[in-house]
Amino acid sequence: MKYKILGNTGLKVSTLCLGTMNFGGKGFFGYMGNLDQNAVDEQIRTVTGAGVNFIDTANIYSEGLSEVMIGKALKNLSIDRDDLVLATKVRGSMGKSENDRGLSKKHIIHQVEASLKRLGTDYIDLYQIHTADPLTPIEETIRTLDDLVRSGKIRYFGASNIAAWQLMKGLAYSQYNHLDRFASLQANYSLDVRDAEREIIPLLQDQKVGMMIWSPLSGGLLTGKYKRDGQKAEGRLNSFPFPPFHEERAYDVLDVLAPMAAAKQVSISQLALAWLLHQPVVSSVIIAATKIHQLQDNLKSVEVSFTVEELAQLNEVSKLPMEYPGNVLEVMTADRSDGTDFLNA
Repeated sequence: MKYKILGNTGLKVSTLCLGTMNFGGKGFFGYMGNLDQNAVDEQIRTVTGAGVNFIDTANIYSEGLSEVMIGKALKNLSIDRDDLVLATKVRGSMGKSENDRGLSKKHIIHQVEASLKRLGTDYIDLYQIHTADPLTPIEETIRTLDDLVRSGKIRYFGASNIAAWQLMKGLAYSQYNHLDRFASLQANYSLDVRDAEREIIPLLQDQKVGMMIWSPLSGGLLTGKYKRDGQKAEGRLNSFPFPPFHEERAYDVLDVLAPMAAAKQVSISQLALAWLLHQPVVSSVIIAATKIHQLQDNLKSVEVSFTVEELAQLNEVSKLPMEYPGNVLEVMTADRSDGTDFLNA
């Protein structure tokens, strides 16, 4: 396993992180999977045995059951809590009252206490806002998160699924008020979905914010089991096509990945994950699976390397079409280029 510093902190995280949305199968998240406690124990045993020290969950996953199962697994496996980096999230609805959702001080403090209890720990390493809350001032949210860091209940805080301007607003507020800042952003990014390269990734690099990747295989589309000709394969994309993806671009990417995987004698999934691991901005890639052999296959992605030509081939087939203002900036700032490219820096 390899490790990276998370953003502008001193925290080392494994470049692969275990995702736990499929733990429990309760409520809405049942479409992701319904792993029971024995399967959860096996997954955590497998990844920690491979050197993974990073586990990501959320309070809303299976209505809190995912957090409970992680806490039980650590006890069942006698894993030292301090050896792990545990990440969870707050924002989604956890009840029926008006204040059971959002990023207000009331909701955050209530939910951090609930997550601590479910996880069976007295601190959370990375506490993330799950998305934006248009009704709560970002100042209130950051002040609350900073207070939680100072209290010792959380070590760092991060964000997920927010726009570049929202992240920058929060970072600026922290800077000018001498508060803790967002350490990381969790975002959707893959060879199929590279939209984050327009605004988010340049911001993360400039501000030294870590990047965690969710759905690196586009919900299974980049495993190669779905075919351009419409051939059906078992998988959740047939019944619930989420996250949003660019289907034709994905098949173009697969046309390149398939022969490359055969030549390297690795799986298509490993190549798709390895491409992300080769992007300097990426701190950790979240992997999740319903079957243990899938998880074991994903873990091998850290061993995959590319030639310069192979990376160029993948970058070319998956690149975004140029849009404004990028198309204008490229021309008008050429006289000030330092010769670096954020994908190859």
